[in-house]
Amino acid sequence: MATDVRPTLSIVIPVFNEEDNVPLLAEEIRQALDPHGIAYEVVAVDDGSTDGTWTRLENVRAQDPRWVLVGLRRNFGQTAAMSAGFDHARGDVIVTLDGDLQNDPADIPRLLALAKDFDVVSGWRRRRQDPFLSRRLPSMLANWLISLVTGIRLHDYGCTLKAYRREVVEHLRLYGEMHRFIPAIASWMGISLTEVETHHRARRFGRSKYGIFRTLRVILDLITVKFLLSFATKPIQVFGLLGICAAGVGFAIGGYLSVLKLAFGAQIGGRPLLFLGILLILVGVQLIVMGLLGELLVRVYHESQRKPIYMVKRVLGHPGREA
Repeated sequence: MATDVRPTLSIVIPVFNEEDNVPLLAEEIRQALDPHGIAYEVVAVDDGSTDGTWTRLENVRAQDPRWVLVGLRRNFGQTAAMSAGFDHARGDVIVTLDGDLQNDPADIPRLLALAKDFDVVSGWRRRRQDPFLSRRLPSMLANWLISLVTGIRLHDYGCTLKAYRREVVEHLRLYGEMHRFIPAIASWMGISLTEVETHHRARRFGRSKYGIFRTLRVILDLITVKFLLSFATKPIQVFGLLGICAAGVGFAIGGYLSVLKLAFGAQIGGRPLLFLGILLILVGVQLIVMGLLGELLVRVYHESQRKPIYMVKRVLGHPGREA
């Protein structure tokens, strides 16, 4: 099978200690896509597995050269593995898929069809085959919170099975646990987004890599995402506002205590309120200075590396640039 032709579809699969699942997953992908005549590649990223996952991947590639294997030196996490997959994917549409067989590859053709009209197609595991208290309940709360904070409403941010048009992910830089926030992070581009129900299956082999502590890390990353979405190019507006508020309250306290001292002769030297006022003024000044430093960093980042602060969808009437 020729592999030098650029594929229409790239399937990015992060795997970590999934040696029993790899051969079954490869067969399911073939059965799901080959009958449709789709030109595709599979980019499997081994995230530092310590079992026989890499050997199984090599065996799959020996039988099917459409598989591209990327081996990371150690376990960097799912976000890093997914980012590595994006960097090596060549398709016009990129579908992400879990390597644990819980996502069904048979859903990929539906996502690919919808990707003709939408920039992002997100899977929704409406009937999840996971324990309620340990997996489904925390996921429901996280989805509600992420939708509330980011303004991008999805039923299932945690579903790995998603389809992205190439232009959506090629400009993204992912860190922490931010792979689940890609639709929200990409929203600054003005993307079109839809959600589709997908099949979800119980895990057959291996064990889950998720837990309650991962949910706590997601909350911290959510704070970062909210800041990036709202203030990435204007940090002074968040730090400066907080600084003005803090300093304003501090000056108000100072004014109140000054009136007590000058008009009524009250002793204010030992009052905790005095120290609170001074603290708020100092904190306010520090926040404003932090905002100014943030503005300098943003300008150095964008100007020195020519990072865009906007995304163009199409251009009409400009010779050589029409899309």
